[in-house]
Formats: sequence, structure tokens, C-alpha cells
Amino acid sequence: MKLLSIVVPCYNEEEVLNLFYEEIIKILHKITDINKEIIFVNDGSRDKTLEVIKKLELKDCEIKHISFSRNFGKESAILAGLDNCRGDYVVLMDADLQHPPSKVLEMYNIMIDKKCDMVTTRRISRKGESKIRSFFANLFYKLINSVSDVKMVPGSQDFRIMTRQVVNSILKLSEYNRFSKGIFNWIGYDTIYVELENVERAAGTTSWSFMGLFKYAIEGMVSFTTAPLKLATVFGSITSLGAFVYLIYLIIKTLLYGADISGFPTIVSLILVLGGIQLLAIGIIGEYLSKTYLECKNRPKYFIKDKKL
Repeated sequence: MKLLSIVVPCYNEEEVLNLFYEEIIKILHKITDINKEIIFVNDGSRDKTLEVIKKLELKDCEIKHISFSRNFGKESAILAGLDNCRGDYVVLMDADLQHPPSKVLEMYNIMIDKKCDMVTTRRISRKGESKIRSFFANLFYKLINSVSDVKMVPGSQDFRIMTRQVVNSILKLSEYNRFSKGIFNWIGYDTIYVELENVERAAGTTSWSFMGLFKYAIEGMVSFTTAPLKLATVFGSITSLGAFVYLIYLIIKTLLYGADISGFPTIVSLILVLGGIQLLAIGIIGEYLSKTYLECKNRPKYFIKDKKL
């Protein structure tokens, strides 16, 4: 009989894990034609997340866990879960119930009926989010889709079900700086999107701050497009051309009309403009260079301190 793996990255989720288990187990009992396993990946939680997981293991032999030596980030937790699951079909979802377990049955049935490679959810509203956060999220999708060859569907989530072939393809991408939203699209395969309303956390607080999401967005931009580097070149070219035209203008104005050249304000303005553009270009180059530096180190993406598989 085939196996369905549920991979659940966890970071400080002790308040919601029991609720999640109660909900997901109701759904899994309705899927009778396949074996199941639930793999919780404890990403260096500072609360009692691991203790709660181990208590759940005592009453359900389908539950397994991986626990990191420290917090390596959600991308590493996703990778570890996919690396260690054995399922013919693999579900990736969060524990906070923002990914409704009831959708797992729907996505599984779609995959079996349509014989597609991946079924994923797409959030069609951002109800409950701040307007600023929603604005920047929409702006990110517009920017990344305008400059990258990899097109990302606005509102798409990590919550999805994949075939073993898809999972194996993801695992072949060995980069250190991982951006799963882009990876899921880059590998291709037939994908069906299921629409989903925004759902609030069932308990606890999110570990994603605005700055954390901003850094994650920068990671995505750097990982899947070199457009910022080209942008720096364009800015430099435009500035050089503008400076040359302005120089010709000053020469002609002085020779023909004998006009005085305003020195100090002009020099200060030019220095500020050129300095700002140079710093922007250096910052963009530095961002790509830092990613290259981390890739060259070839460090492990995570260390497992404890596991039961």
C-alpha cells in the first residue's frame, strides 16, 4: 500500500500542536486507501514544542519527529522534512492551522482524480493582515514576476501535496540559500491551485516579523533573478550620460553667453547623486556576492540533534 507523508515544520508551536493533531487526525481517518505518517520538524524551538511532539508519539505510532540542534529557519525545516519522509505523496503544511487540515482531503482527491503532480493552495484574500503588509506582499509578486523568468502565482503558499517525483526533483536542488516558493515553480510539473481564504492562527503568535518577511523577499529576488545587477548598470549608464550632457551644456553656456557657473551647489548635488547611485550599486553587488560566499562554503543546511523516524 502507498504511503502519505505529512511534513510539518514547527517553531515555538507548543500552544497549537495538540489542536493541530486533533484536526489533522480527523481528516487522515477519512483517507482509508493509503498508509500515513506525520513528521514534525522541530526547528530549534525555545518552548516545549518537542515535549508536546514526543507525548503525541506515545499515543500514535504514525507520528515521527526530527529536532534540530538550533534554529536553522523554515527553509531548512522544509528541506529536512522532505529529505527524511518516505511517502509516495507528500503534504507540506504549517502547524498553526492557517493551513486548514480539511483541505488535505480535498487536495489529495484532486491529485488522485486529475493525476497531476502537485496541488497547492492560493490565498485569495489577506483578511486580518495589516494594509502595509498586504501592500508589500502584492508589490513583491509584481516585482518578481516582472523581472524573473520564474513566474510566481500571487498568494501561493507552501501548503501543498506533491508526488514522490516532485519531491525528488526538489531535493536535487542543493543550494544553501533556499527560497521554496521559487523552487516549487522553477521545477515545473503539472500544478493545480486550490483557492483559500486567509485564516488566522489558532493559538500563539507568528514568528514572522515584517523585517523577517522583507529579508525573505530579498532572498527570493536574489535567488531567481539577476535583474538588480542589470538595474545597477542601467542607473550607472543613465547617470554617466546625464553628467556628460550637463557638461556639454555648461561649456556651451559659458562660451556663448559668458555665464558664471554656480560652483558649490552644483558640485554638492552631483556628489550626492553619484554617491547615492554608487552605494546602491555596491549594495546590490554585495548582496549577490554574500550569497555566492555562503554557497562556496558548502555548509550543511541543518544538523539533527534528535529524531524518531
